[in-house]
Amino acid sequence: MDFALTEQQELIRKEVTTLARSFPPEYWLEKDGKAEYPWEFIKAFAQAGWLGVIIPEEYGGSGLGVTEAALMLHDIAASGAGTSGCSPIHFYCFPPMPVMKHGTEALKRKYLPRVATGEIVMSFGVTEPNAGTDTSRIQTRAERRGDRFIVNGRKVWNTNAQNATHILLLARTAPRDPAKPFKGLTLFFTEFDRSKITVQVIEKLGRAAVDSNEIYIDGLEVPVDNVVGEVGSGFYHLLDSLNPERVMTGIEAVGIGRAALARAVDYAKERVVFDRPIGQNQAIAHPLAMAWAKLETAELMCLKAAWLFDHGQPCGAESNAAKLMAAEAGFEACDVALQTHGGYGYAKEFHVERLWREVRLYKIAPVSQQMALNYLSEHVLGLPKSY
Repeated sequence: MDFALTEQQELIRKEVTTLARSFPPEYWLEKDGKAEYPWEFIKAFAQAGWLGVIIPEEYGGSGLGVTEAALMLHDIAASGAGTSGCSPIHFYCFPPMPVMKHGTEALKRKYLPRVATGEIVMSFGVTEPNAGTDTSRIQTRAERRGDRFIVNGRKVWNTNAQNATHILLLARTAPRDPAKPFKGLTLFFTEFDRSKITVQVIEKLGRAAVDSNEIYIDGLEVPVDNVVGEVGSGFYHLLDSLNPERVMTGIEAVGIGRAALARAVDYAKERVVFDRPIGQNQAIAHPLAMAWAKLETAELMCLKAAWLFDHGQPCGAESNAAKLMAAEAGFEACDVALQTHGGYGYAKEFHVERLWREVRLYKIAPVSQQMALNYLSEHVLGLPKSY
């Protein structure tokens, strides 16, 4: 396994970095303060062709892998865009995967080219308030009536719902069987019909520029043709996007940590207290050095997991470990950066506190640290299932 980047991957990093850094920290501070969706940023990436990075070429994309998507998202985060810049872009990277792998040819030809150009804004409807991390207990139901399904239910932490044109939606189509709790769930990709879906924004700690919502679905009609894969097997189809999601969000956390660390290192060199730069003090220097080492280590695990996925090899252990360690390393780097700035770290104008608020999300989502540890305990160490 060779982690040296190819010439193409190096070019991707160079071009993405240049484009992402054309949006300065002040742009993100304004978007965060006003809770405005970063349309200018998204359109710039759409025009440069980056939204279709994983979409196969026959459907208008670049046909690249999770590794290339991860590198792109890392460099967006490291530019200072943080989660505010990554979240809108990564919704073009992992939610389409079940459609790519399990959708009918008609479904793929109808939607994937529009995903690649950014015409479609995707939302991801899985989590529910009464189910939490136990997806087998979701209560949203889809009942077949002739050539369509009628969906009723409720989802929470639904990103992009204020602007979404389409939704990847998981619903129960058969009663839950305790012996096979994940059977009977069906995955749909369909239009976000606002006459049948009520959207309520959730005020939250960070990433105000990208909305999180609770949605209420009342009589949403979904054509049978919009089923992704087999009826009743939707959870298993969804798994195709979960390992890439862990890799991509993990490496985003690494990028955010690097953005904060870079600002802290510059500050530690320039800030003079007691007639010496504060970076000359080991109490400042060592935490910054440790943060760098942990970010480097976490990035390698993210790239290993991405490489395994792209080469068709099992990567559940590596993907969960990558997300686990990257979330820890990213948050620790941002926390050290804020502490290095002292009181100024708390001020918005230094752009560290926003990164600190945003990176905290990755210790909770898309899967909690505890659920990642549960996976490793059971599937890697062979310990009894604890939940």
